[in-house]
Amino acid sequence: MPAQHEPFSKSGVTRDYIAAQSPTTNALNLVRNTPGVVVASADPTGATDRMSVSIRGMNQNEIGYELEGMNPSDVLYYSPTSAGWADTENVGSITITPGSPDLMAPTYSAVGGMISEKLRDPAHKMGGLVDLTYGGNNLRREFGRFDTGEIGHSGVRSFVSFSDTHASNWRGPGNLHRWHVDFKAAKDWGNGNSVTAFMSYNDVQEDLYTYPTMAQWNASGWDYNYTRNYTGTNSNYYKFHQYEWKHARASVQMKFNLAKDLNLSVTPYVFDVDGTLNGATTLNQNDSYFGSRSASPLQFPAGTAAQSVAQSDDTFTESTFGINSVLDWKRGHNDLKFGYWYSYVNYTENPSYALPTAAGNANRWGDDPVLTASGVPLYQWDAHLIQQTNALSIMDSYSLLHDRLVISAGFKEAMLNRTATNLVPGATYATGFNDAQPLPRVAVSYQITPRDQVYFNGTTAFREAAAITPSIDLFNASTGKMTSQHSSGGIKPEYSIAEELGYRHYGRYFNVALAFFNYNFTNKQISTSSLVNGTTITTSLSAGGQTTRGVSAEFSLPRWHHFAPYLSGQYLHATMDNNLPAGGTYLPTAGKTAVLSPEFSGSIGLSYDDGSIFGNFSFNYIGSEYSTFMNDEKIPSYETANLGLGYRFRDVAFLKRPQIQLNMTNLGNAHYLSGAWGLTTNARNVLGTDGRTVVSGAAPTYITGGNFTGMVTISSGF
Repeated sequence: MPAQHEPFSKSGVTRDYIAAQSPTTNALNLVRNTPGVVVASADPTGATDRMSVSIRGMNQNEIGYELEGMNPSDVLYYSPTSAGWADTENVGSITITPGSPDLMAPTYSAVGGMISEKLRDPAHKMGGLVDLTYGGNNLRREFGRFDTGEIGHSGVRSFVSFSDTHASNWRGPGNLHRWHVDFKAAKDWGNGNSVTAFMSYNDVQEDLYTYPTMAQWNASGWDYNYTRNYTGTNSNYYKFHQYEWKHARASVQMKFNLAKDLNLSVTPYVFDVDGTLNGATTLNQNDSYFGSRSASPLQFPAGTAAQSVAQSDDTFTESTFGINSVLDWKRGHNDLKFGYWYSYVNYTENPSYALPTAAGNANRWGDDPVLTASGVPLYQWDAHLIQQTNALSIMDSYSLLHDRLVISAGFKEAMLNRTATNLVPGATYATGFNDAQPLPRVAVSYQITPRDQVYFNGTTAFREAAAITPSIDLFNASTGKMTSQHSSGGIKPEYSIAEELGYRHYGRYFNVALAFFNYNFTNKQISTSSLVNGTTITTSLSAGGQTTRGVSAEFSLPRWHHFAPYLSGQYLHATMDNNLPAGGTYLPTAGKTAVLSPEFSGSIGLSYDDGSIFGNFSFNYIGSEYSTFMNDEKIPSYETANLGLGYRFRDVAFLKRPQIQLNMTNLGNAHYLSGAWGLTTNARNVLGTDGRTVVSGAAPTYITGGNFTGMVTISSGF
């Protein structure tokens, strides 16, 4: 529980805590014990991005992310892909700011707050670290880092690391392979001048897990999986359901002291991803569609049946360039900041199909696609999107009463331009929109005593609808009918107005942080996923207005006989304000509990460290969460517990503090659903507000929580 002093709620984890966790985990799992954070993971190792996170009931698509001064997330789907940010051994700290992102941060989608990760600094002396991890589910991981120390007398320090991870899927057939590179270099000079360069590359290949409905979960539990064998007609063969993402991220953080009390920070960054997400369906050679136009007869190889299993190859590329700059002028009791952020995104996506061999092997990355009668690939859509963001910010803070009282006010104007094209027949070729959103805020902080602080802040935030689907027209390849139409009148952004009142105490005997919060949303959007013709489609469901209120708290005691306890918890009351349209009428949803908003959540933690023996235990409780707007189906409440134990040895020859560490996840082997993958309006038939019956659509689908897994890590510095 690191001390915080900003005039808004903020929590975090330190390097000491991170070092005691499993090396395979990622940023989202590392903050799951902080108040209001709910992590739904499908994998016990944490090495995969098959997971989601929410803060105060707002899902990961409503959260902003920052890594070494850059936005590391997918800026269309808002997916954090945090497993590819950095290896755990290189992470220095992680902070969470629920509901109140930094006004100068390079993001516009942080309605639910922000998660920021900073890497450790390169060491001043040459050395390094090596660790080896082995565990359940055939887990094997190797990690190595080399610190150059100061290079000559240049003042430049750097490190580079590499890791390689293999594991079998804990349920069903398949496996995971991840390899990762991190690099960081730094140079400081003069009074407040510095340059820090960061780069990471991540390549992960994984066979996917299934997302069961409640009926499938109740009937089969963990045994509901893709099949291990290919029969020639089964589209649920596991090798058809894979993905591979290649991420490259880099930033250069530059800070300059221009004059007395005048500082400039500039951070250019790039983010590139090439990905393919595979699924499967059945294609009819003589009855298939390319957009709204008949594609038949499809060009199948001779001897292929007219009804054939086909692998869906959803390939995409995203290239992002951004630059974020802040000019900070301090004079007397006043601190004035000006910020400018620019982002350029170039995105392409064109899902196609490929026929497998008799053994069930198919080309990936869109190679050798199924062709239409006219000889062009059978794309579900063929989209190219350009998005540009300009954001201007100003923030002024004034200190009074010997700096005990600080009053701040700020304003951010975020301006977006999006253009998209779609080349499939029947689709609107060119679409797009322009949007500008004013984002004012105010904050007041008062230091009652050196150990006690109260604060109040009022903030605004917005985000555009997630995914590419609101920008293009989609068609069903089996019927030629449009399944999703672009928003011709422009996309209505989600907008929130939030207030927060908090208190902090950091003392000799205990530490406590308490926050009361209230959010009012308009055009609330909920992201959900489903499979259409074998391709994963992410869409935004309109939830109208929403009111979210609650209180979060965390509490810790200083170490006593090497023990340190920690507790956190949250009470959340989130309700929908409107009746929602469905089936030609309106569902009576006003007053219903918002989806994925557990009323109670909390954690208990206990750590021990005497310099040689160390350990930590954490217990998490997540209350039940609704998966439909009508509250007619929900995820049951669940509890999980993790345990870590280790021992540090004295230096041996050139080995510095070698240690052995055991981490165990999901003690008790809880059988639970950890979150929702696909949300729906209603799981059962229901009467609309005019008395007409609204038939239930597709059933909600869920993320299955991981099983018990143990991991042993042997490591040493040098």
